[in-house]
Amino acid sequence: MSYEVLARKYRPSNFEEVVGQPHIIQAIVNSIASNKIHQAYIFSGTRGVGKTTLARILSKCLNCLSSEEPVTKPCDKCTVCDEIKNGRHLDFLEIDAASKTGVDDMRELLDTVQYKPSSGRYKIYLIDEVHMLSTSSFNALLKTLEEPPAHVIFIFATTDPEKIPKTVQSRCLQLNLKTINKDDLEMHLQNVINSEQIEHDKNSLSLISESAQGSVRDALTLLDQSIAHGNGSLKEEDVKELLGTIDDSLISDLIDAVVSGDAENTFNIFYKIEELTPEYENVLKHIISFIHKVSLEQALQNSNNEPIKIIAQAVDREFIQLIYEIAVNSYSKFSIHPNPKEALEICLLRMLAFNPLASIHDKSKLINESLKEKKKLNKPLSNQKKDLSTKSSKVSIEQKVEKSPSTNNLLKIESNQDWISFFRTLKMSVFVKNYYRNFIFIKIENNEIYLGGDLKKYQIPPNVEKEFENICSEAFKVNMKIKLEHSNINDGPLQQEEQENIAKQSNAEDSINNNDSIKNFMTKFDATLKEKSIKPVN
Repeated sequence: MSYEVLARKYRPSNFEEVVGQPHIIQAIVNSIASNKIHQAYIFSGTRGVGKTTLARILSKCLNCLSSEEPVTKPCDKCTVCDEIKNGRHLDFLEIDAASKTGVDDMRELLDTVQYKPSSGRYKIYLIDEVHMLSTSSFNALLKTLEEPPAHVIFIFATTDPEKIPKTVQSRCLQLNLKTINKDDLEMHLQNVINSEQIEHDKNSLSLISESAQGSVRDALTLLDQSIAHGNGSLKEEDVKELLGTIDDSLISDLIDAVVSGDAENTFNIFYKIEELTPEYENVLKHIISFIHKVSLEQALQNSNNEPIKIIAQAVDREFIQLIYEIAVNSYSKFSIHPNPKEALEICLLRMLAFNPLASIHDKSKLINESLKEKKKLNKPLSNQKKDLSTKSSKVSIEQKVEKSPSTNNLLKIESNQDWISFFRTLKMSVFVKNYYRNFIFIKIENNEIYLGGDLKKYQIPPNVEKEFENICSEAFKVNMKIKLEHSNINDGPLQQEEQENIAKQSNAEDSINNNDSIKNFMTKFDATLKEKSIKPVN
């Protein structure tokens, strides 16, 4: 006897065996139980979620010989149930619309509608992928669909309901099937594996159910392939090799390197992924999914995954949304890129390019080298090397440091006003500016800058804090640390900027309202100034 694939062997024979569609089943069962059976149904949903299966079960329920009335659970023992199951029943016509799209095929079908069923209660027409019928075929179907004989029921299955004319949809009871969630799929696979007595581990089933993307048929097909690949057993490593998936730890390490702005480490991890010869499109899908989970953790704190929690706490929300957009945009153009590997590389490069921390590592190296050079220059001459060329280069560096116009001034920050003036001269990303402009200056002590603000309202992510410390260190020519203290005083750069804007606006309005020429013009033409139309000149 030939082998029967799992997708056919475990196809549901009644509503109780259907996976993940309780809302559809309840609607159908209630209509049968109350004897309110519709003349036409549309089952819509993605591939492998049970459209054709539900249509066959419904057909068995309506024609089952175990009762004089339609039943909610077919007996699967009578000749009608057996013939419908095997596609041999004369009153159950299953038609593939993809191969019979013409109006002549539809007319030939409709010519049989008037004849009563031979052995069942109803003559049932199941048209699969109905959206592929031509416009003429739909028009030919309309009148019969609106007023079919009492013994006729139409069932339409489609993956694209939007292509079905509204005139057809309005004549049918439309039931939308959902994609199956990962947990339900995994539980179904577990039941199948137990029945088949296949040796397995839990992670392998989780990988398969995730790759199936909500399709029961895809999950069972992948399960068949995995069993064959593993020579009758399921192991996580074998399934990963078959599916081309990679370890989640590599993805989390990759995203961590990206958000830290460490380009070198980012591509070192990428090269480790490359060694696994993955499908690069799937890698990008995993990246998008991981960033999505980080975003949810930032908003809801609902993750149990430690790497996700760590990254969510360390990175500000705006940047996470930015790299998510970059990843999704790259995925939308992935198919047109000539080289999948290069498409993923350019995606990572874009994330790094828009990351304000991307250049921090390089800047930190330059600052440290400059500080080391300065320490060497401050040593006694007897301890310095005697090589004239080296000495010359050191002197030139020392002169640059001493001639820096900002160094001496920055070290004299003694008041909040000095700090605000200094803050405005710094070049920083919008992320850093939006956080630190809400803090006031307290003091500078032992290469530590003490700032005050509402620490409950402004929780600064570590990457933003690191960037600002590097910016200040570069400005002061010495390693600086930022110390935050709680303060209820709101007089930082943001508040002063707002006060200055208010003053500028007031001066602009006064200059317009007190201008004699404008007053005379408004009086002459009985004119008025549009509210909020006066803007100060920047």
